[in-house]
Amino acid sequence: MPQLPALLEGTVESNLAYAAGLAGKELDAERCLRLGGLDPDFAPRDVAKLSVGEQQRAMLARALAQEPAVLLLDEPTSALDQAARDAIEATLVQLRRELEISIVLVSHDPEQARRLGDWVVRLEAGRAVAAGPIEEAMA
Repeated sequence: MPQLPALLEGTVESNLAYAAGLAGKELDAERCLRLGGLDPDFAPRDVAKLSVGEQQRAMLARALAQEPAVLLLDEPTSALDQAARDAIEATLVQLRRELEISIVLVSHDPEQARRLGDWVVRLEAGRAVAAGPIEEAMA
């Protein structure tokens, strides 16, 4: 999932269907929306009329439509206000519990890494300077 929302023109559901089709999966739009932190009534909504936070959650639902074993997230909350950030983070925590999915998260926010991470690779000037359990790598 990229840092900024990159949805295709159309509805939320058409975006989910596109992603599921790419992966050869059957779409369960209601489940994907729920897992992404959106109510199923978002399915027919035009993506151009969603808030940035809603767009990020729709992007997450679209990624989940492919039934990935690992989610790759590039600063998924950088363009969001605190309330939207907290909602996305809560959704990610719930996903880890419910789906037992691995999440690789890129973040410039050490506090976000502490809130969401178990294992961290800390980079400085493009080089890995620490790796390990969160408290060791962030010390």
